[in-house]
Amino acid sequence: MVKYQNILVAIDPQQDDQPALRRAVYLNQRLGGRITAFLPIYDFSYEMTTLLSPDERTTMRQGVVSQRTEWIREQAKSYLDAGVEIDIKVVWHNRPFEAIIQEVIEGRYDLLLKMAHQHDRLQAVVFTPTDWHLLRKCPCPVWMVKDQPWPEGGKAVVAVNLASEEPHHDPLNAKLVKETLELSQMVNKTEVHLVGAYPVTPINIAIELPDFDPSVYNDAIRGQHLLAMKALRQKFGIDEKMTHVDKGLPEEVIPDLADHLDAGVVVLGTIGRTGFSAAFLGNTAEQVIDHLRCDLLAIKPDGFTSPVELDDDEDD
Repeated sequence: MVKYQNILVAIDPQQDDQPALRRAVYLNQRLGGRITAFLPIYDFSYEMTTLLSPDERTTMRQGVVSQRTEWIREQAKSYLDAGVEIDIKVVWHNRPFEAIIQEVIEGRYDLLLKMAHQHDRLQAVVFTPTDWHLLRKCPCPVWMVKDQPWPEGGKAVVAVNLASEEPHHDPLNAKLVKETLELSQMVNKTEVHLVGAYPVTPINIAIELPDFDPSVYNDAIRGQHLLAMKALRQKFGIDEKMTHVDKGLPEEVIPDLADHLDAGVVVLGTIGRTGFSAAFLGNTAEQVIDHLRCDLLAIKPDGFTSPVELDDDEDD
């Protein structure tokens, strides 16, 4: 089955250029399917207008929704004129991330695209609170689009966890590689690289244990990670030269390799947990994301359930 047939684009209300919509059209032209441009809007001043009756407030809301719908239609005009089918949906909601995730759940979307703003200094990507909520809680893959053109020959870098300390890592690694390879075959035969990071010797161990040999420890850890990478790449028929096992922290190794390869996107897994920690990706993923300077595709493990629920009352 071809993936990403039902794409939701979160429209940025603050600017006229929409990189996420542009990327969605790019994918749609290669994968087919349908696109929905989605914008949640809210203006607290309308709720505070006590001189207006409930009906008048509703009419004002509908007027704003209609204006923004036409604004999006104008943004998408060149694509619509070219025959790309784009549905436009604007809703009144005071929490954008909840509205977007509720739309994802209700519309059974395969992929969410949203623009990530870019900091001028060192071209670092900056994520808003809404972005973080989406990365943590959205049940479908989230593609954060950098507001720059895709690099010429841009590669896909899949960040895998080779430590295998927890049982969910192996199936998630396989899911990340499988989905990225499938997507790369359908989109310009994009080159796919795998990257894993292994830790340096803990300094306190080297100091406290005089007989401890850091080089032996490093070699053993590196060997374990190389074996795990070999098993993973062989499972999918990936050439060894497309795999990278480097010493260091993941939040340094992965962005550095992405920069070196001039990657267009980094693909990583965001762990869905139960109970109190359900809202979090996991520290490693969050730190890696904070250091990236390219597009990001975040994929949840199978069985992830979003903590966001559908509204009972559509008018709330």
